[in-house]
Amino acid sequence: MAERSSSFALLKKKSTTDTRVRILNILLNNLTMRELLEQLKSGVVLTPNVDHLMKLQQDGEFFKVYQQADYRVCDSQVLMYAARFLGTPLKEKISGSDFFPAFCEFHKHNQDISIFLLGAAPGVADAARNRINRRIGREIVVDSYSPSFGFEKNERECLEIVNRIDQSGATVLAVGVGAPKQEKWIFKYKDRLTNIKIFLAVGATIDFEAGVLQRAPKWMSRLGIEWLFRISQEPQRLWKRYLIEDLPFLWLLLKQKRGLYTSPFAVLPEKLPDLPEVTKLGSSQVPTQNLNEFKRAGLSF
Repeated sequence: MAERSSSFALLKKKSTTDTRVRILNILLNNLTMRELLEQLKSGVVLTPNVDHLMKLQQDGEFFKVYQQADYRVCDSQVLMYAARFLGTPLKEKISGSDFFPAFCEFHKHNQDISIFLLGAAPGVADAARNRINRRIGREIVVDSYSPSFGFEKNERECLEIVNRIDQSGATVLAVGVGAPKQEKWIFKYKDRLTNIKIFLAVGATIDFEAGVLQRAPKWMSRLGIEWLFRISQEPQRLWKRYLIEDLPFLWLLLKQKRGLYTSPFAVLPEKLPDLPEVTKLGSSQVPTQNLNEFKRAGLSF
C-alpha cells in the first residue's frame, strides 16, 4: 500500500512540475530551463515558435512529428505572451540557442554525454565544434558534419550520415538544418541511431555557436522583437516568413481565446497518463481537401 502511495505521489509531483499549455494544435511542456536540464535523460526535444505553429496548420507530416516528440518547449517570447493571453502562462522561454549551450555546460563533467553536430554551411559545424570544446574544456562535441543542400532527399547521403554518427560514438545528436526539415529528419532516422539517447532540433544554434551569425540583443529577445533583428541579418530569406506567413497567428490565437479554433488535424493521444488530451474530429468538421493530407500523415479520426 505504501509503495502504491509513493508511486501516486511521484506521478502527482511530475504532473504539477510539468503541466502542459495548449497553443493552437500543440501542447507545450511548461518547464523552466533548470527543470528540463535535470529531467532530460533521453528523447526528442523540439523548440516551437510562431513559424512552427503556422507550419503546423498546413503540414500533416510535421504535425505528426510534433505529436510524437518527448519535449516541446517554448522558443519564442511571442508564444510567452500568447500563453499569458490565453490564461495559461508559461514559466520560461527556452530557445534552442539558449538551451544548447546550457546543456553543454550542465554536462561539462558528464563523460556519458558526447555530441554530434549536424547542420550549417560547410566548415561552420566544425568551427562550432572547436569553439564549444574550448569553452567546455573537453571534447564534448566528438564530430560534426555539414550536409549538402537538399541532402534530406538523397538517401545515400543520409545513410552515410547515420553511419558517421554511429561511428562517432555520440550519445546526443543536435540537428540544425531548419524547420521542418530537421524535425522530420530526426524522426525518419532516429530508430537507426541506436547510440543516440537525446535528439535536439536546434535551428540556427550551430551558426551562433560558430560565430557566423550574431544573436539579437537580450533586450530585443525579452520584448519579443528578436524577429526584427533576424530579418536585418537575413532579409532575403526571412522577410516573407515573418511579415507574411506568420501574421495569421494572431487571428488564430484570437479564435482559440474565443473557443472557435479547430485543429486542421486530429490530435493524437498524449503519452503521459495524466494528460489524456485527445481531440476527436467528427466528419462534419473535417474539410474535404484535408482528407488526403491526413492519410499521407498517417492520421485517423
